[in-house]
Formats: sequence, C-alpha cells, structure tokens
Amino acid sequence: MTSSGLAVETRGLTKRFGRHEAVSSLDLSVPTGSVFGFLGPNGSGKTTTIRMLLALAAPSAGTITVLGSEMPKRSASVLPRVGALVEGPGFYPFLSGAANLTRFDAAEPGTSSRTRSARVAEALARVGLSAAAAKKVGSYSLGMKQRLGIAVALLSPRDLIVLDEPTNGLDPQGTREVRSLIRGLNADGTTVLVSSHLLAEIEQLCTHAAVMRAGRLVAQGGLDELRGATAAIEIVTPDLDLAREVLARFGLDATADETSTGDSTPRLDAPLPDGVLPEDLVVELVAADVRVRGVAVRRPSLEDRFVELTGEGFDVER
Repeated sequence: MTSSGLAVETRGLTKRFGRHEAVSSLDLSVPTGSVFGFLGPNGSGKTTTIRMLLALAAPSAGTITVLGSEMPKRSASVLPRVGALVEGPGFYPFLSGAANLTRFDAAEPGTSSRTRSARVAEALARVGLSAAAAKKVGSYSLGMKQRLGIAVALLSPRDLIVLDEPTNGLDPQGTREVRSLIRGLNADGTTVLVSSHLLAEIEQLCTHAAVMRAGRLVAQGGLDELRGATAAIEIVTPDLDLAREVLARFGLDATADETSTGDSTPRLDAPLPDGVLPEDLVVELVAADVRVRGVAVRRPSLEDRFVELTGEGFDVER
C-alpha cells in the first residue's frame, strides 16, 4: 500500500495534440485495493490517460504517481508490478494462444524460464482458454482474443491491473466470467482500474469510479457518492391524505404522482432520508389504517447521475 493510500494519482495531468487538449488538468485518485471504473463516452480521453499512466505517451503537463512512484521517471521499477490490456493486444495469428503467451512471458524482465510453462498454463486457465491453448490465435473469436489479452496481464503477480474495455466483444457468459475474474483479482489484494463506457457493467463491478467528458474529469468517488445519497420511496395507496400525515411524522414531504389516473391506484412519492427505514414507514402506515397496496424504494443510477453531470447519455449495453 502506498503512503497516500492511492494506487494511482495524477495532478494537473494534461495531454495536447497540437492545439487540441485530449486530457485537461486531470486530478485522478484511484484508492489502493479498489475496483475503479474509469468512465466516459468514446473520445473522452480515457485511453489517452491510461497510455500516460503506463508511460506509453508523454504528458504535456502535470504529474503522475503509480504505486507510490513518479511516472514515467520510475517506469522501469513500476511497470513490472502493473498488468495492462490497452486497445487490444497484438498477437501472432499463426501461433497458438500458449505460444503467444510464452513469448510475452519471455519478454518480461526477471521471469524464470523453468516455471514459464506453469505460468502460461495458469494464466490461460484463469481466463477460460485452457481448451483453446493449442489453437492458432488467427482462429480465435474477438472475445477469445480479449481473454488472451487479459491473460497476458496475469502472467506475473501484479499490484495493479489496468483493463481498457475488457468486455469488448464478449458474449454475456464471457462478460460474467471476466467480471468474476476481476473480483477474484481484487479479493487477492490487486487494485483494478477498468476503463469502460458501459455503465451497467461498472455499476455491478466497481467500488469507485470517475467520469470523463471531453478530456475533463467531471466526477469521481465511491459509487454511492456518485449516485447521490438521496433515495425515494413510492407508496401505492388510495388513502393519500392519511398517508401524507403519517409520512410527515417522519419528516417526509410526500407528493402525489399525477401520472396515476383512471383505474390505477394513486401513489405518493417522497425523498427517503438517511436513517429512515422503509419497513418502519410501512408499520406506521398500516397501524394508522392506511391501505398500502405497494411500496418501492428507488435509488439514483449511475446513468441518471452521469446524464445529470454531463448532459450526455452513455451506452448501457453493447
């Protein structure tokens, strides 16, 4: 763990291409031990930022600290502790999956040739490619190539794994497997930074997130913090006035849902403050002879929050 408690930290990070600022004054903080979602539409600066974190591109301004060390100055000592899948790996299509991984492992500084076969076999097993280890990569599907790219990042123990769109090209089963793999890595103590534009995937997987828009950071923090803390409760009842009185005892200001018309039962909506439990409200409503026909608690989604912040929609499924 770094002294700051951050696996990745940038301050004022900027990348210019001519007059265009692809990344502008980025202050990113990735907590050690987190699964961190790096979100934004295509072209928002996510991949450019990741390339700078990994010393694949030089920043125009600002500072980068990865695993407690300054980058790119300390890249020789930092990068062996970092696994990465960025913009899809390059493989030899005429070699097998295992042969490709063997070449990557041989290029890794400090690895032992005596245990290479075992490392390759373990990495293939972790991404579900053991049965395809002897097949030529040219015959792999896009999803299989994506898994093989993740296997490259897993050849050696890592303190930080950086994955750029890791579920690209995967079917639902493959997506679930990658999600399980990331959770397993994190449970073993590895910090995982996942770049994606799929909000639903990040919401299921990550503990923290940041969102980029047009090269700028517009929000970051824990998922609950990003969503916003305020939930809402919906009470379906024909006894609107009596229900309002009961909810007011708990400090809830309820309003009628005006979309409830015709034969539908009227309903009340009210913000649900911290510390007020829905089950307590239902007990009091029933005790006051309110006819409760339904209760629902709604919490803001990441999509709701990000649309509010950026004014843009995000893809929620591929």
